[in-house]
Amino acid sequence: MGKPREGDPAPAFNLPTDDGEISSAELRGKPYVLYFYPKDDTSGCTKEAVDFSQNLRKFSALGVAVIGVSKDSLQSHEKFRKKYGLKIKLAADPEKTVADTYGVWIEKKLYGRTYMGMDRATFLVDQNAVIRRIWRGVKVPGHVDAVLEAAKAL
Repeated sequence: MGKPREGDPAPAFNLPTDDGEISSAELRGKPYVLYFYPKDDTSGCTKEAVDFSQNLRKFSALGVAVIGVSKDSLQSHEKFRKKYGLKIKLAADPEKTVADTYGVWIEKKLYGRTYMGMDRATFLVDQNAVIRRIWRGVKVPGHVDAVLEAAKAL
């Protein structure tokens, strides 16, 4: 199976969160943002999570849920949430199953070294479980504003 594209049905998921669990079935009939990030408590990931949290009220007003996904443990997510006062759901994908399904567990390069890692990517899914927008290789500054604008068009 290849990477999902805009207009494709969103792959199903069921993931534990630091306050329960979240699934695509639970979100059926509601739009949502599923964003993948490399690691809790690193500079870019923290900025992105804080930005989504600060704008959660605006997403909620549109009826859009926001879920962040990384391979970090539930304990790591809990510490991350408390340290920065995060309001978004944080889901754990330690086996990278959902990341693989969404095509975001990818080969990366840094300083000539090749390794597998999480692509910073965001998927905007409509109430019919269809992917409306995909951002891959996300640069954090201004990203949440772009996602919010796209969500307004749903």
